[in-house]
Amino acid sequence: MTDGDSKSTGNQDGQSPTPKPVSKAVDSIDPFELPVITRPLVRVWIGRAISVAFMIAGLVMSLALANELNIRPRTEDAYVRANVIGIAAHVSGAIVELNVVDNQPVEEGQILFVVDPRPYEVALAKAEAELALVELRIAALQAAVTEAREQVKAAVKRVDQAKADALYAVQYLERVEPLLASRFVTPDQVVKAQTDAEALQAAVRSFEADVVAREASVATAQANLGQVGDVNALRQAAEVEVANARLFLDYCSVRCPIDGYITNLNISQGEYANEGEQVFAIVDREVWYVMANFKETYLPYIEVGDTVEVYLMARPAETMKGRIQGVGWALYQENGATIPSVQLPKVSPTMDWVRLAQRFPVRIILEEGIDSPVRMGETAAVIVLPGEDTLPPPMFPKVREFFNWLGLDD
Repeated sequence: MTDGDSKSTGNQDGQSPTPKPVSKAVDSIDPFELPVITRPLVRVWIGRAISVAFMIAGLVMSLALANELNIRPRTEDAYVRANVIGIAAHVSGAIVELNVVDNQPVEEGQILFVVDPRPYEVALAKAEAELALVELRIAALQAAVTEAREQVKAAVKRVDQAKADALYAVQYLERVEPLLASRFVTPDQVVKAQTDAEALQAAVRSFEADVVAREASVATAQANLGQVGDVNALRQAAEVEVANARLFLDYCSVRCPIDGYITNLNISQGEYANEGEQVFAIVDREVWYVMANFKETYLPYIEVGDTVEVYLMARPAETMKGRIQGVGWALYQENGATIPSVQLPKVSPTMDWVRLAQRFPVRIILEEGIDSPVRMGETAAVIVLPGEDTLPPPMFPKVREFFNWLGLDD
């Protein structure tokens, strides 16, 4: 079969002719003859300068940040705190009047709620009636004391009279006895005089005993009266009962002890209030502070009275000033603890590369003039401003030496 026959046969089968290879055309192109894309030389140098400037600025900012972290102790483990007072009734009873709602601001002296006062009004009336009865009893006892004293005076007079009679009888006996030998008197007269003298002397002793008994009656009457100087114990005891009943009646109106905010109010009118059981709490709005947990390595360089910058997560652009009021002296330790955890702060250490550094609570009192109200529990970050010669040990010694050399490490 010839070539012509094969071509005709291929066309008859419907197959397309095989394309010619083009590798020779591609290989014939010289790469050095391709067109070169060029840029202006000025743009190249501007780009390189900007890159170098960014790298230098990044390095400077990194060094500045390291130095800032090095000379100013700071922590983000901080929270806004305030004093919280639990409100409880001093008396038990149903709440008949509720004058506040949850989260409401309240003023000192404001009536928060009222416990049913009727049982305590009855107790006060009873105490006042007892006081009136005591006044009557005191009057009767005073009269008894006066009567006993008068009886003592009468008994003393009887004693005096009996002594006079006895003295006369003795003197009479002494006069008649010598006359018996001369028979100027009879023996019966002498015996009678002697008997009369003895009887009158016995009467003196009897009257003296009666005086003692009357004086004992006076002492008993005075003891029953309860008078000690200018104070009558019976009256004072009754007056104390009246004052106590009046106090408990006053306790029925529960008043706000401070200026603050109502929180966690979950009661309504008609609820039964038990004596001493808290029904809600009030947050003191007068004093706000931040509890910041600092690593123990910073504590030697944190002093009471240092100025602190406080930043709240809710308003990071606002800077608040505060002063350190104190640094915690103890932490709760689970290993070997003998003191209940409620009496000591429990702060979990944060993860570190080598060891877990303990963090101690530092109380920071926020200064007055806060632009916007804060809330207890807000997350805060604090920075302690350094004092003179109180910089902490350097974490980056070379960085500090560099800034010292520049004269920027204040």
